[in-house]
Amino acid sequence: MTDTSLAMVAVRRMDRVVLATLVLFALLLLAVPGQAYDSLVFTLDSLVFIAPFLLASVLVAASVKATGLDAQIAVVFSGRQAPVIFAAALFGALSPFCSCGVVPIIAALLASGVPLAPVMAFWIASPLMDPEMFVLMAPVMGLEFTLAKTLSAFSIGLAAGFATHGLTGRGVFADPLKTRRDGCGDRCAGLQDSSQVLWRFWREDQRRALFAAEARMTGWFLFKWLTLAFLLESLMVAYVPGEAIASHLGGDSLWAIPLAVIVGVPAYLNGYAAIPTVSALVDL
Repeated sequence: MTDTSLAMVAVRRMDRVVLATLVLFALLLLAVPGQAYDSLVFTLDSLVFIAPFLLASVLVAASVKATGLDAQIAVVFSGRQAPVIFAAALFGALSPFCSCGVVPIIAALLASGVPLAPVMAFWIASPLMDPEMFVLMAPVMGLEFTLAKTLSAFSIGLAAGFATHGLTGRGVFADPLKTRRDGCGDRCAGLQDSSQVLWRFWREDQRRALFAAEARMTGWFLFKWLTLAFLLESLMVAYVPGEAIASHLGGDSLWAIPLAVIVGVPAYLNGYAAIPTVSALVDL
């Protein structure tokens, strides 16, 4: 087999997320070396920032799996969904998680067996408002507007949660997390269906093996996707500036609302950076 053939086989076997990240960075390095450096710094800084959230979520997900608590959590959340969705949306609207920091949290919840509907309610509501953002918004936009945004975050979370609940009832989103093998072979046999919770899981070889396997898989899964996401985010920050968004959305036309949604979805503008931009939009 030639070197070219070996290289092709290696590429085919490479993780597609890792391959996409490497290809994108290589293209930046060839076309825009300065932006490649900026994107690398941005990605590394973002990974360092989110590292505590990532580590905490990996440890929680692995511990929940190793203790057998995931089965119990799934039972608790498999009852009436309406109160759970309400609670998840309310907690999300008041929680201090940013749009990136919430990703490891929701992954850990899904891995623990929590249904997608309450997770979606929390996931959507959480980045929209938090206590620090409330304090920063109140003097700039006024208390009435700030309270309205808080209520909107809760309402949007509710809408997402109940819409997801309706779709899952029809068989949609049956498996929100990609199927992943435990990777610990016969040592983990029998633990998936066990209903016994063992808090001191490290005393058993099988549960220690399951903890290690789950931590490796969850950690790698989140790390590779977050790395690609931060790389793409760096390009959005560079080429879709917030000032340009503000300058094109002034006025009171009905088209301003769908246009704002169309522009806002791909544009990176976190909640804190949005405060002066929204203030400028109001002035316009």
